[in-house]
Amino acid sequence: MPRVSTPEPLQNSPYDEGAERGLLGCAIVNPDVVIDLAVERGIGVSSFYLEAHRTIWDTLAEMQSAGKLIDGIMLSNRLRDKQVFDQVGGTEYLQAIMDAAPIAVHAESYLEVVREKALLRNIIQCAREAVDKCYDPDKDVDLVVSETEQAFLNLQGGDSRSVWHPWDHLVDETIHQINLIADNNQQLVGVPSGFRDIDKMLHGLKPAEMIVLAARPSMGKTSLALNIAENVAMGLGQPDHKGQGVAVFSLEMSAESLVHRMICCRARVSSGKILGGYLSTEHHQRLMTAADELRQAPIFIDDSGGLDVMEMRARARRLKKKHDIQFIVVDYLQIAHCAKQSADGWQREVAGISSEIKSMAKELKVPVMVLSQLSRDAEKRDRTSGTPKLSDLRDSGAIEQDADVVMLLRRPARYPGDPRADEPNLAIVDIAKHRNGAVGPVELSFFDEHTRFENREHHEMDTPL
Repeated sequence: MPRVSTPEPLQNSPYDEGAERGLLGCAIVNPDVVIDLAVERGIGVSSFYLEAHRTIWDTLAEMQSAGKLIDGIMLSNRLRDKQVFDQVGGTEYLQAIMDAAPIAVHAESYLEVVREKALLRNIIQCAREAVDKCYDPDKDVDLVVSETEQAFLNLQGGDSRSVWHPWDHLVDETIHQINLIADNNQQLVGVPSGFRDIDKMLHGLKPAEMIVLAARPSMGKTSLALNIAENVAMGLGQPDHKGQGVAVFSLEMSAESLVHRMICCRARVSSGKILGGYLSTEHHQRLMTAADELRQAPIFIDDSGGLDVMEMRARARRLKKKHDIQFIVVDYLQIAHCAKQSADGWQREVAGISSEIKSMAKELKVPVMVLSQLSRDAEKRDRTSGTPKLSDLRDSGAIEQDADVVMLLRRPARYPGDPRADEPNLAIVDIAKHRNGAVGPVELSFFDEHTRFENREHHEMDTPL
């Protein structure tokens, strides 16, 4: 039997010629079952090591896609038409391939061996590429780490995407979620935000969801996000009051500034009093108490400026593995970067950032709250109240498309012409998009001096929710 040519690697690459021949033989004998099964398991042309085997598999897949009859004779004819019949070993080699798989039931075993050997080769290739990047003086070290980690995680992407979820498991999981909502003791199916009316509307911050919190500058979106992060980390709204791990990617403010703000906020002490030196004994004690409480909170802050979204995803992945974080805040979207799409224009880059953040939420199965700016269109459209719409999200429609929830924050007191401008503490969070639930406004109280949002009691409001 003639042997087909084998590539000449630097050292022997992992492959099994017998398993490759066996899988090809099974595909010729029973193409409808074997080729579909192979595709479902992520087997493609590149899964075969020998060039002749790649050519044969490519031809088989092409014939099946075209709905043509597949057997030894028809395959030989097609290979001749493509002028590669002799290159793959001719009649003798094709007959040997079919003899290697007398029954198609062996396909599962051959398929698994081929898949494993291909995966090992891909690992070797990723490692070589990582080494080459390490010797590139123009490569940023953090980006090398991020790209390498992502490359290794992508190795099993084809296989994981092809896995069908058992229908009975999906039904059972959905009924479980419905029962949680119906149970008076557990209204939420996600992480409690700590704000009663937001949680009523959203049923908690759900795993794998991308939640966009958008506002014009100085409306308090960072404060609201930090308040929610604090509530999650302190276990507010949890039946057992156990805090959940929180990651905050602050692309604008330093970690020290964020912690300063959180301590003052929790203590309800104005930052201006500290800076002005007007700190009473009572205020000092409240600050110390707040610091002691926050010291125990599982909050992780990354204030790296100009962070690439791929590196952000890699860091979040490591935090999830090490500390089991349950909530992520990104402040804010428009100052993140996406190196792989930076050359395609700003709108495409923003779309890439949004897509990666959504993928991060799905991969880690945690809610991700990403802050975003709104354009000036709302204020141009309505000078009295500046009421925003979904279309006011800045830079890219992809943000609205990717988001599961969009919350638009405004404070009527900032607009003298607004009908409710005389309510200085009123903040309105308009849930403008909710992929899996209701939309509408939620009212909170905002205390500017403490940069703190709180539940708005009904006696404070003109009309109850």
